[in-house]
Amino acid sequence: MRKEEFKMERPGQVKVGDKVEITESKLPFSYYYTLEPAVAMSANYPLNNRIKSREGIVEDIKEDERGYFVMVAFDEE
Repeated sequence: MRKEEFKMERPGQVKVGDKVEITESKLPFSYYYTLEPAVAMSANYPLNNRIKSREGIVEDIKEDERGYFVMVAFDEE
């Protein structure tokens, strides 16, 4: 099980247990991912650490002074 964090700007866009889809976008030397429909965005990932799954399950949502962070579990190593 692979778990990755996504930054969400506003609360209430997704909830724990939701099945979410992601899209992959390519930068010159890395990739980033977006929870659809443009709910949250990942950090940049190096080429050798891409997320292979295109859907996952929201496991946790946390809030701190920087905003909201969504933890998504994917069915991969």
